[in-house]
Amino acid sequence: MLTYILKRLAAAVATILVIMTITFFLMNTIPGSPFLTEKSTPQQIELANQKYGLDKPLIVQLKNYLVNYAKGDLGVSLKMQEGTAVKTILFKQGKFGLSMKLGLISVLVAVILGIPLGCLAAYKRGTWVDGLLRVLTTVGVAIPSFVLAATLLIYLGVKAQLLPVLSGSLDSWKAYVMPVISLSFYDVCYIAKLTRTSMLDAINQDYIRTARAKGVSNRNVILRHAVPNAMIPTVTVIGLRIGGLLAGAVICETVFSWPGIGRLLVQSIQSRNTPVVLGCIIIFSICFSLVNLIVDILYAFIDPRIKSQYQ
Repeated sequence: MLTYILKRLAAAVATILVIMTITFFLMNTIPGSPFLTEKSTPQQIELANQKYGLDKPLIVQLKNYLVNYAKGDLGVSLKMQEGTAVKTILFKQGKFGLSMKLGLISVLVAVILGIPLGCLAAYKRGTWVDGLLRVLTTVGVAIPSFVLAATLLIYLGVKAQLLPVLSGSLDSWKAYVMPVISLSFYDVCYIAKLTRTSMLDAINQDYIRTARAKGVSNRNVILRHAVPNAMIPTVTVIGLRIGGLLAGAVICETVFSWPGIGRLLVQSIQSRNTPVVLGCIIIFSICFSLVNLIVDILYAFIDPRIKSQYQ
């Protein structure tokens, strides 16, 4: 198990380096300068480029970024809050914490609602409950998150005025309702559909028929035999969807003016603020890599057959 974890960590580091390199060169294809304003002169722009090392060749700039990142230095912001350390913007100003809080709540909602609904649909297969849940989940998967976010904003925020339009006061639970619904709705429906399919496949296996032939109650058959085996593909999707939530947070935070990393990433790309963009990307990459590693480790606890492969 330890060897497997070390291999996965090494692969995650290599993946993060590739992502950072691609992001760096993509940012440098954007025309213009982060220091370009209506009042800036060519001399001022040149001095700013020299100050932050942007006058050097791209390979040298990339090397400097990677060396500094290895030391834990994410650099400084070039545009918004110019001269402020990127770590201060991401962590001390609470942007990372707000995005993580929103993402974790959305994941919990998706898991708490999606898995039971999928199990219910499989248990009630062929009834009106199953039909209704299949229709709802199919519609939910088809609706893009940004469309749902805009719809909630218009009807619940602007017209009905039941919830705040802007996420100004984050101390109130009302500020979380629309962003969480927008982020988690797709995942609730997708997890429910997958759980239903996995449960139906597990219920039709020979060991389930054997357990029923031995007189095991239907409740124990479902909870002790069917559900654990049906959770393997579901856990995989949950891990992948956490990465999807990070990507969806970029749109969701922009729509609801949520002061998190997603909105900061959009603003930094628009202002060509490369250090902040790379800082956000590395946070996303680390989170996604860690989640995938945790999911792989969870397999060993869900299915003993997989655990034997790690030994």
